Amino acid sequence: MAVPTLAVWKFASCDGCQLTLLNCEDELLELTARVQVANFTEASSAVIEGPYDVSLVEGSITTAHDAERIRQVRAQSRTLITIGACATSGGIQALRNFAADDLTGIVYAAPEYIATLRTSTAIADHVPVDFELRGCPVSKHQLLEVLTALLHGRTPQIRTESVCMECKRAGLTCVLVAHGTPCLGPVTQAGCGALCPSVDRGCYGCFGPMETPNTASLSRRWLELGIREDGVVRAFRAFTAAAAPFREEAEKHDAR
Repeated sequence: MAVPTLAVWKFASCDGCQLTLLNCEDELLELTARVQVANFTEASSAVIEGPYDVSLVEGSITTAHDAERIRQVRAQSRTLITIGACATSGGIQALRNFAADDLTGIVYAAPEYIATLRTSTAIADHVPVDFELRGCPVSKHQLLEVLTALLHGRTPQIRTESVCMECKRAGLTCVLVAHGTPCLGPVTQAGCGALCPSVDRGCYGCFGPMETPNTASLSRRWLELGIREDGVVRAFRAFTAAAAPFREEAEKHDAR
């Protein structure tokens, strides 16, 4: 039986999700005994030509070149999994999508040499994606679960509930209820282990919107706490600003 091949690809991103895979350490050694890492430039310059059984894709599409490159990756990948906020929702760089003007001339001294798209978009906006793994960065445990599930031919068991459930299981006091701290936990998908609420900080929404998030209700509560409309907009326009539920809620308050 042939050993499954794994490829890891980078688009516009900070490399944090690829580093999460490398930081698996002992588990990574066990994984590489089961699969052949055929293309992973973050880890090795050795490249084996595709097609590949599994491709992990980090990063968003921000250039015409990458829009073409992701189609090539899709064509040579039997299973394509996007990892991280950039790949699944456009990432922090998707803030450019909401700017009234092109900011290239403000940021770069010689903008004529910069060839980028006006927007930063998720991989799924360009090619079919078989599975999306959220996070900024992704969870090590969730990443290993996805890869293990693929090796065993089963569906990955990734929770789609809210961060509030992680807070409850950890016995944490709700920062929103107890202290009036603005928190995106009620509308954000679990996966981080309630990292920010565990140190009395509100959730920043790194894992993007949960299934059927009630963003309107949460916004109303924030406004009752005295948060201004522009504060609500900034909260929803962060790591996963281009994810539809967060984008739409921000637009409601941006227009007021």
